[in-house]
Amino acid sequence: METKVDAALRRLVATNLIAVLFTDLAGNILSADESFLNILGYTRDNLPPTIHDLTPPEHQRLDEEAFEKLMAFGACAPFEKDLIKHDGSQLPVLFGAALHDEEIACFVVDLSQNKQTQEKLNHLAYHDALTDLPNQVLFKDRLKQAIALSHRNNQMQAVMLLNVDRFKTINDSLGYTAGDRLLQSVAQRLTSCVRESDTVARFGGDEFAILLTQIPRAQDAANVARAIKNSLDQAFLFDDQEIFVSSSIGISLYPNDGRDTAGLLKTAGVALDRAKSQGGNSYQFYTAGGTTRALRQLVLESNLRSGVERSEFFVQYQPQVTIKDFHLVGMEALVRWQHPSLGLLYPGEFIMLAEESGIIISLGDWILRTACAQNKAWQDAGLTPMRLSVNFSARQFQQPTFIADINQILKDTNLDPRWLELELTESSIMKDPEEAIEKLHELKLMGIKVAIDDFGTGYSSLNYLKRFPIDTLKIDKSFVSDVCKDPHDTSIVRAIINLGHALDLTVIAEGVETKEQLQYLSALECDVVQGFLFSKALSTRAFEELLIEQAQVSSKDVSPTIPLSLVSVTAELN
Repeated sequence: METKVDAALRRLVATNLIAVLFTDLAGNILSADESFLNILGYTRDNLPPTIHDLTPPEHQRLDEEAFEKLMAFGACAPFEKDLIKHDGSQLPVLFGAALHDEEIACFVVDLSQNKQTQEKLNHLAYHDALTDLPNQVLFKDRLKQAIALSHRNNQMQAVMLLNVDRFKTINDSLGYTAGDRLLQSVAQRLTSCVRESDTVARFGGDEFAILLTQIPRAQDAANVARAIKNSLDQAFLFDDQEIFVSSSIGISLYPNDGRDTAGLLKTAGVALDRAKSQGGNSYQFYTAGGTTRALRQLVLESNLRSGVERSEFFVQYQPQVTIKDFHLVGMEALVRWQHPSLGLLYPGEFIMLAEESGIIISLGDWILRTACAQNKAWQDAGLTPMRLSVNFSARQFQQPTFIADINQILKDTNLDPRWLELELTESSIMKDPEEAIEKLHELKLMGIKVAIDDFGTGYSSLNYLKRFPIDTLKIDKSFVSDVCKDPHDTSIVRAIINLGHALDLTVIAEGVETKEQLQYLSALECDVVQGFLFSKALSTRAFEELLIEQAQVSSKDVSPTIPLSLVSVTAELN
């Protein structure tokens, strides 16, 4: 007589909610019901021979544990696993088994519908229903993860909050259906402006949020904001009617503007409010705290090219004098930027940006041409010929036209190559030492002198150093500044001077600012010094006056090698 349990089980099997499979003790399939065949897409003819053939590798261990329990206890508790369907896809199931005589009876419950339903519910919980973008909950979770990653690798992240300007007016005049379609189109355009690794979310209404992950510079956030603005400036077409919108964007940067989710969203909101208060259709960075520096860098980078074109850069010249008799023997050309709004800027604030953007090529050519032309002009005026040192960056040195460009500038300015010295850093020539040696030999053949700048901070080997056809080593000012205080720096400076002299090179110390430093360098037999102790970098006119002063002193045959402006230093040291 059939029990209630048997009847219930029969009804479950009849509804295909449960599928049944029989195997022997080794797992070989003996038989399977229609439900089992249907849910996996097999027929009796192509059903694999064993239960193990139906199990993906990552779930094989689950089968082994289940069979161990069957052998020990006669049954195993149901567990979730996947089975391989005939088409190769995987089906999530609830799997259970019991031992009956010499057979194992397995039952399988299809969980795919439950899984799909759960996935849909999860998607709805974390996505905006109108645009299918991540919602505020998911955005905050991704921002939290990005912050955690940044904390480990010190990468900048940007949070952008965006509002469609005057969206309520558009919504009221065109109706909610058109307003919804507009928001959907805005979402698509925003997504097209960012990388796959970034996140665009809708917070509700016309408010969107964007997370830019692992950006090197604030400029990257500005570039995205401009791309968004340009994209949204294009007309939206609905029912043959063109609609034009603008947007306001507020930007905050991790870690400058906040170190957690709440802080970054708050500061982005402040920046958004400021963009709105200024009439909209713009983007604003949060400007309190550390972002001021990021904004300054952003302004500089965006103004570099136009600054070159508008002749905002100029060259100053810092004297170089011998340490024994204070003879003026050379000058280093140093570029300055007279920025229209930020004032006078020094190379440390913009040279790296010029390198990264590639503008250093045109800027460097302009500096060399300007300095060579000025040196030639002083010589033509009858002033004492003087060696001119000009810095060159690694990017300039690596240009295929490096030698040809220098040669052309010398021809154009008619400057004798012997009055030019090029300063290169250790790192720039050690990127490709063999190629550097070839280029340096070409410079030497032209009659140009070569100096290694900031020596001691790079990684050149003695083997290469002796092969480089160079004339001068310049001791980095970081060593000179503590030469009187730090025994290690004293030892380093002494070693550089001895090394330079052993290789028949001139050694120049940069950044000499005190008499004590000069005395140490004199005792260590350094050859030439430059720094504020003698003179800051001078304007073209001021350096010309120094040359004229030297010429006048020489003509009177009174200490002919000592400019009057340096006599006070000489008297104090002697």
